[in-house]
Order: sequence, then C-alpha cells, then structure tokens
Amino acid sequence: MVQILVVDDDKEIVNAIEIYLKKEGYQILKAYDGKQALEMIKNHEVHLVILDVMMPNQDGFETLQEIRKEKTIPVIMLSAKSEDYDKIEGLNTGADDYITKPFNPLELIARVNSNVRRYVDFGSMETTKGEKIYQTGGLKMNDETKQVTVDGEEIKLTATEYHILRFLLQNKGKVYSIPQIYENVWNEESYGAENIIAVHIRHIREKIEINPKEPIYLKVIWGIGYKIEDISH
Repeated sequence: MVQILVVDDDKEIVNAIEIYLKKEGYQILKAYDGKQALEMIKNHEVHLVILDVMMPNQDGFETLQEIRKEKTIPVIMLSAKSEDYDKIEGLNTGADDYITKPFNPLELIARVNSNVRRYVDFGSMETTKGEKIYQTGGLKMNDETKQVTVDGEEIKLTATEYHILRFLLQNKGKVYSIPQIYENVWNEESYGAENIIAVHIRHIREKIEINPKEPIYLKVIWGIGYKIEDISH
C-alpha cells in the first residue's frame, strides 16, 4: 500500500486532499506542521510527501531540508499561486514538484501518480534478463540496481533526478527541449515546466560534473534544450 503524507496547517485542505487521494487507492497520513511531519516520516513508511510552504513552528523549506538529509522520497510543495519565489525556493531546497493553491484536483492526482510511479520504479530492485547499462565517458548508470557512478564513485540521486538523467542517457547525443523532457519523464503535458526542469538539471549537474559551470556530460544547447554528450572511450 502506497502511503502519502499530507502536511498543511489548514485541516480543511488536508482533509480535501485525503478525499481525492483515497479515491485513487492511496493511504493517507496527516500532519499539521513540519515537526509532526518529520516524526511521521521517522515512524512510518512514506512514499510521497505533499508539503505546504507556510506553516507554524517549522515551515516547509526547513522541513524539506531535514527530509533531504536522510530521504530521497518525492516531495511535492504546496504554494500560494502568486508566490513564484516559493516554487523556486522549494525546488532549490530539493522538492521534486510543486502544486499551486487553489489546486485543481485532477492536476493534484496527476502529479501524485507521476511522482509515485517514478519513486516505485526507482526503488524496484527486481532482476531482469541482462543488466541495463547506460554509459557515456565515466558516467555510468545501471538501471537494474539503480546505481549511478562517475569515474567509479557512486552518486546519490532523487527519483526525479534519476529519471531525467536516464531519459537523456538513453538518448545520448540528442537534444531535447524542456517540454519534451517533462512530457517523457512526467508522462503528462508540459505547462510552465521551465523552472522544474531547470532546477533539476542544475542539481544533476552538481552531482555528476567536476565543474557544474563547465559541464562535460550534461550540456545546454541555448534556445533549444539539453543533452547528454556522447563520449566515446
């Protein structure tokens, strides 16, 4: 059973999200501030967190920082529609996605389904016939064990970062626009995905590149999109 933790000091919003997601078959855990949320994560198996930005005692950003010290579980931030800063700050802090208030229930369900699917796939260690290895230069991904290494050193990625990198590695040398990356990884149409993809790309670069400002592997093609360089040994 997939368990989703919903964190918001507004109990009506928490209850509304619970109703929508229970219909999708999810089990819901509830918390009303950041400290309660961290206790829930400590004591329960949580597969996804929906986390409000503005909360008493400990806000969403502080809570997310604490979550990211130990966990790679997907986190969707809830922010007021007018607060673009909150969206960027949430992504910079380590959020996988964000939803603006007031939210459309169908959008909420789609974002949750997409993030849960990536996380479950990322955590699946089932063996398959033959290893699925994707590699360019010293960057190597084993899609069976979900391990990513650079020059033999293992790199820790979130599920979202992993899926973006896997898509680009599977198609190394090809340039993809932000909407194309979003639609292939999220499996839904791209609406205003520039911030989401740009921040995730930056995080991936910080982890796989020696100098993220002069990347060897993950290149930007200005005005077009991104690609993984095809580096032959």
